[in-house]
Amino acid sequence: ACLHMKGAVVLALASSAAALQCAPRRAPPAARAAPLTMVDDNPIGVGIIGAGRIGLVHLEALSSCPDARPVIISNPTLSKAKAAAETYPGMAWTSDDTEVINHPDVDAVWICSPSQFHAEQITAAANAGKDIFCEKPIATELDETIQSVLFAREKGVKLMVALQRRFDPNFMRVKSAIMDGEIGSPVQIRLTSRDPSPPPKKYVEGGGGIFKDMAIHDLDMSRFLMGEDPLEVFATGSCMINQEIADLPGPEAYDTATIIVKYREGRTATIDVCRQATYGYDQRAEALGTAAMVMTDNMYPNTARVFTGDFVGMADLPYDFFMSRYIAAYEAETVAFIDSIESASDAPVTGEDGVIALAMAIAAGLSAKEQRWVKLSEVLPALDGSMEGSPRLRKRDRLSAFLRSLGGARTSEPEPIPA
Repeated sequence: ACLHMKGAVVLALASSAAALQCAPRRAPPAARAAPLTMVDDNPIGVGIIGAGRIGLVHLEALSSCPDARPVIISNPTLSKAKAAAETYPGMAWTSDDTEVINHPDVDAVWICSPSQFHAEQITAAANAGKDIFCEKPIATELDETIQSVLFAREKGVKLMVALQRRFDPNFMRVKSAIMDGEIGSPVQIRLTSRDPSPPPKKYVEGGGGIFKDMAIHDLDMSRFLMGEDPLEVFATGSCMINQEIADLPGPEAYDTATIIVKYREGRTATIDVCRQATYGYDQRAEALGTAAMVMTDNMYPNTARVFTGDFVGMADLPYDFFMSRYIAAYEAETVAFIDSIESASDAPVTGEDGVIALAMAIAAGLSAKEQRWVKLSEVLPALDGSMEGSPRLRKRDRLSAFLRSLGGARTSEPEPIPA
């Protein structure tokens, strides 16, 4: 990626969005910084909202990206932001997320806060003319999610959703096997996602359930591998592991689920998820085509194998934490978004991708509740029959389909939908 002055980024954003309303640029009075020892060669300045577990993962990924520079991080508990910032000389810290958004050296904002704050922070960042990287979900409700995506587009800023599995080398190899015709035409996809141990009830409660907080990654992956939008979803769920959550409403009471996603011409994706796998973090994919099959195995800390009279197999269990398993994916998605900012190209994973992933999760929850196939058009009108003939519309054209089907807010210059 070509480096350029940060001011050029702001000018480029302003020229691409006539309606851009930049917030006043001022140094945040409450922000503090560790002594600066790094050399500033004008990479993209990044502000991070949230110094929790996922915020620290993204901070580490940003620090390894040569074209990005972490500028400031916020957290309501100031000590957490301070501890994170002090690891990276010259980085400022604050307890106020607006100081991150309005910092004069910040070109892009990484939103790593709790889900209920995402939509408000996206609006503020878009109003300030900052490109946005947002942890999933964009918002907790579908309507709010769609409006956030449309607002960012109206303001002329990029919005990328953190669906990092698309950047994992294993899943990318499966994707390339499909795209390059190695396996012929795809027939079936199978995805397995099992966590090492169930999360606490507090995490599950209010999070929307297993389809939204866990299986959404696999639902998106099925769409990514198939290369088209789904038609219908059938799902079933149960509580097999942690009875503490059995009294929660709807899909929040499930710790185990199976999903079938139907695509055009009879193609299907089968997904099984469970919140506990005693042997480690189980993340596998398989794609069967008309000519061949491609599949991935789990990731291990090493390749050592043990051979005894009683056992033959891997010396150690698979990785037992998502941050270990997907470190390469987090780094790759960071580089990809920074590259898109510098090259003025579309975000590699758009807000629209996040909307459809959430719609698939909602459809799965409805299916599990009513024990029937649920058409995606029941949840998201943009995915109606008129779209089936053009499964690979350009991202911005598909956003126009949202605008037309919803009949609500429109951008100032809506794009026509190809016949």
